[in-house]
Amino acid sequence: MALAAKLQLRQSQSLVMTPQLMQSIRLLQLTHVELERFIDEEIERNPLLERAEPQDDAAGDQAQKSEAAPERDPEGDWFEGETEWSAEAISQKLDSSLENLFPDDPGTHERLGPDLTAQWKSAAGSAGTASSEGFDVGDMAAAVATLREHVGEQIALASLSPGERLIAGELADGLDEAGYLRTDLVEIAARLGADEAAVARVLGLCQTFEPSGLFARDLAECLSLQLAVRDRLDPAMKALVANLELLARRDFQTLKRICGVDEEDLLDMLAEIRALDPRPGLAFSGGASDAIVADVEVRAANDGSWAVELNADTLPRVLVDNVYFARVSSHTKDQAEKDFLAECLQNANWLTRSLDQRAKTILKVASEIVRQQDAFLVHGVRHLKPLNLRTVADAIGMHESTVSRVTANKYMLTPRGVFELRYFFTASIASAGGGEAHSSEAVRDRIKQMIDEEKPADVLSDDAIVDMLKESGVDIARRTVAKYREGMNIPSSVQRRREKRALANVGR
Repeated sequence: MALAAKLQLRQSQSLVMTPQLMQSIRLLQLTHVELERFIDEEIERNPLLERAEPQDDAAGDQAQKSEAAPERDPEGDWFEGETEWSAEAISQKLDSSLENLFPDDPGTHERLGPDLTAQWKSAAGSAGTASSEGFDVGDMAAAVATLREHVGEQIALASLSPGERLIAGELADGLDEAGYLRTDLVEIAARLGADEAAVARVLGLCQTFEPSGLFARDLAECLSLQLAVRDRLDPAMKALVANLELLARRDFQTLKRICGVDEEDLLDMLAEIRALDPRPGLAFSGGASDAIVADVEVRAANDGSWAVELNADTLPRVLVDNVYFARVSSHTKDQAEKDFLAECLQNANWLTRSLDQRAKTILKVASEIVRQQDAFLVHGVRHLKPLNLRTVADAIGMHESTVSRVTANKYMLTPRGVFELRYFFTASIASAGGGEAHSSEAVRDRIKQMIDEEKPADVLSDDAIVDMLKESGVDIARRTVAKYREGMNIPSSVQRRREKRALANVGR
């Protein structure tokens, strides 16, 4: 059979994901902050995109009201007018000064003194000028010092030679955010060409800086430095700090033998250890934690149902400037420029549609979650139902992967608090009596309550918890109980029994 080349025509169907479709899918899983960053990048690249700021709309409404409002008599109700009044004008109208009207005002002469009063008034006055962008009292507050700045100030005040000051700076650069020294002394000595003994001597001086515990190389040294400042680093305490692994295991009998103390003294030593700061450098982190902004808000409606709404603060407002496109395209002669404008218009329209579709998808998924977990919103975590992604996807007619992307890093504000959307998807635990299955999160809450309510003389083992859960209709294995208990950082029954006995002896 001879080989020959020939042409064949064949028709087939295949699923092809365009770059824009892939981008639309990626938008679903972006957080609010990531979405804002992505939109800023698109606006920078696309001249036809612009943000619709809410204050611009408010300013437009205010301008329309100003045009429609009749002129007021300047001698009438002056406080209802649109005119901005100066402090002098208000004082003339009231025949008094602002200090007399508001004696508790922070700008008064009596509270701040002459120097700060002048500074306050000058700052407030500059805020009212046309060139100022606004005055904020928070701008006058001092910034939080970082750990490196705090240590640098103490190095500058210490009695060090230039060479020792250089070594101290290298040691400060080796501190992590908790205040521990993560750089080897031998490496620092080799880098600076200094003697290791000199580096160790400077380290000993740096370990006297405030707060105590800085420049420690491990937890035991950090606690020892703090105890030394309190003059509590006696031989018994040194032995306790040297055996922190026994303390973590709550092996109090061995600790009493090693430290050579009785039970009462050991409890006092443990109380002193708990009063120490294992991470002294975190006080100078200097960064504020970002507050969680809910993407969806749920509140009770008047008819007894739940009203699900998107948070307007997390919805980006993007507009396509068609007027600018028409004006520029009418004067463009070059074909490459026309193609660029057409591409920009297409991308801008795609982005607005994708953002609208993203908002509708989030709302649809959140509404179905609320419908499925109605009992949780009414009664609490004990009534959280088992739920998976496929159940929600089938109910709203979407793919399971789409629901997974929507619920990633999204939060819902409910009357019971703020929860991640993934929180409502829990595994199913069978019922002992063949009834409705239980949510794993609800079972965790039951286990935690059982342990919280146990008495020192009757500490529940994992087997006992399994029996109690089965009596209440939850069919669960012992290893599952142990896994849930460890996930909540709850020690075993043996460790809890030791700790409760020690606490009971303290109460005597």
